[in-house]
Amino acid sequence: MLPDQCSVLEDGKQCINPPEFIVSIVSDEDEYMVGVTCQKHKQIVSGKVRILQNEGKMHDGKISFSPVKSVGTDCIHGDSDDFIQIDMNRKLK
Repeated sequence: MLPDQCSVLEDGKQCINPPEFIVSIVSDEDEYMVGVTCQKHKQIVSGKVRILQNEGKMHDGKISFSPVKSVGTDCIHGDSDDFIQIDMNRKLK
């Protein structure tokens, strides 16, 4: 599962854009996921990761941006017994 929003905070507020890239660091034979970002914040994230790497706070290695891909499966099937009806007009007591 991935977050449903970009990992960047802008002026103290969470970016509302959906993630378009998985941000990871490729080092030797390992790869470390560090977050997700939208296209708008791709350069900002790249710069921040480089700063953290220079400060020794993050693994050294190449920054990788992999496009987020939708994955579907047909192994889960629902039938009418799996659904419930919600009465939106009912008032809570």
